[in-house]
Amino acid sequence: MSGTHKLIFAGLLIFISVKWTVSVPEDELHAEYWNNKAKQALHTAMNAQRNSNKAKNVILFLGDGMGIPTVTAARILKGQLAGRSGEETSLVMDSFPHLALSKTYNVDQQMPDSAGTATAYLCGVKANYGTLGVTAATQRYNCSSAYGNEVKSVLHRAKLAGKSVGIVTTTRVQHASPAASYAHTANRGWYSDSHLTDEAVQNGCRDIAYQLVHNTEINVILGGGRQYMFPKNMQDPEYPSYTGDRADGQNLVLEWTKNKKNVAYVWNKADFDKINPQNTDFLMGLFEPKDCRYELDRDPSMDPSLTEMVEKAIRILSKNPKGYFLFVEGGRIDHAHHDGKAKKSLHEAVELDRAIGRAAELTSELDTLSVVTADHSHVFAFGGSSARGNPVLGVSRSLANDSKHFTTAVYGNGPGYQIANGTRPDVNETISMDNDYRQQAPVPLDSETHGIDDVAIFAKGPMSHLFDGVQEQNYIAHVMAYAACLEPYEDCRLTQSNHVASIHPSLLLLLMGLLLFSLHSV
Repeated sequence: MSGTHKLIFAGLLIFISVKWTVSVPEDELHAEYWNNKAKQALHTAMNAQRNSNKAKNVILFLGDGMGIPTVTAARILKGQLAGRSGEETSLVMDSFPHLALSKTYNVDQQMPDSAGTATAYLCGVKANYGTLGVTAATQRYNCSSAYGNEVKSVLHRAKLAGKSVGIVTTTRVQHASPAASYAHTANRGWYSDSHLTDEAVQNGCRDIAYQLVHNTEINVILGGGRQYMFPKNMQDPEYPSYTGDRADGQNLVLEWTKNKKNVAYVWNKADFDKINPQNTDFLMGLFEPKDCRYELDRDPSMDPSLTEMVEKAIRILSKNPKGYFLFVEGGRIDHAHHDGKAKKSLHEAVELDRAIGRAAELTSELDTLSVVTADHSHVFAFGGSSARGNPVLGVSRSLANDSKHFTTAVYGNGPGYQIANGTRPDVNETISMDNDYRQQAPVPLDSETHGIDDVAIFAKGPMSHLFDGVQEQNYIAHVMAYAACLEPYEDCRLTQSNHVASIHPSLLLLLMGLLLFSLHSV
């Protein structure tokens, strides 16, 4: 090798070395950093105290389709959006002290859907694919088979116990995940009466929107789904070309507001912002005809974010001295994955984590059980040869065997299939960072599929230590019911935290500091 070639080669090695370590902090190069970090984590684990109080409040956060690879990729994206390399970042859910795995299969299917899984984690009973709030004795699409097989959700049981209850979602409020809180149906797709089959009509089955209004008195309902609440001759207030979907001529929003005090219905951000939680006991906000817009597409002047909806819900529900149950869904994580668009999905996951963080600021671990989980995963994978700090939506630093680049985020199947004449297109970060870019997939499908793998359960607050090991998904509902002493665990014999203990931890520390200061002054 000539001297010139040696110089070029050495320069290339330096360039590669710098490129590969450009995002690595100096501290991480030394053993002391990692040893101290591990010692701190060990100290925290050894000194962790179990909270065996009764849960006054329960909040269940559901990332629809948020498998573990999605959690990891969202964590890195969160850090990179803040200007860091990302890998060392922590999501808010990462700070929850207790962790378990959930087995997600439906009774009749290995690959689950959001309806059967929602019945499991909200009602405590595993069910068939596509069915809501009923046992597996119910056959999908068979209305009559649902009768006598209804199961009650934790939300419904919380309401019976005198608590306030709410659902917040980025999907339509009649969608599978929130609907398991209040509906009992042989088909998740019966959103309005116009979707019912002749058999369902003949046997007296009701659509999901009707059940939203009539089954359980829900204090806060926030999300999308206007279309299913209004008759077909009623024009949408935001989109003149849209009308309602109901064939029965009913206005279910008016039906819902009947005989309620301090009640409000809103459909836009301006009216939502005007709602004063102190004089509002019931709030329905439906911000789109169907699902809410993706966070990357949302118009903040028209639609509130998931975080804003969660804050409003907590402020309304927390007025009840008996506490509340709140279901919060980041539902469009799932939809973007189905469409093969990882960027939109991961931004939805980051927004869900932001909402979890805001909820943490508004509640106390001493009396509020907070649970974060997913209904199922997706065939979304995150890997490949990449340097520290590589954009989570970027490309691998190495080439594939076809001498072309590939993204580190990929799908096992779906609409991202791009092979033509035996070859696939090359890709770079300019292409892959587009909001609507579809990651490549080897199996062509119109819609990417759910995964079959386990999902995580993160938990903090009263009785959160019960989330441990690998559990069936229906176990989640039983822990929530037990922690709050709801049916069938009314005799749970847990102790309600006293008045002082219910103070927010940060305020409690401040009061203790002031007390010590006053004693020292004396």
